[in-house]
Amino acid sequence: MPKDAAGIVHSEVFPGLWLDTPALCLGELATALATLAAETNSPAHRHFVEQLATNENVR
Repeated sequence: MPKDAAGIVHSEVFPGLWLDTPALCLGELATALATLAAETNSPAHRHFVEQLATNENVR
């Protein structure tokens, strides 16, 4: 998966899933979790969760 300039991976499949790879590699779990938490509160992630809850993505 491509990374941004800060080394953070942005999932194209799961909106709001951002992985702070530099923090993970350095064992800075608090920083990695803070990045993840910030994006799981984003409008894109909320919309994704709503779609899952209403089964809009199920074919």
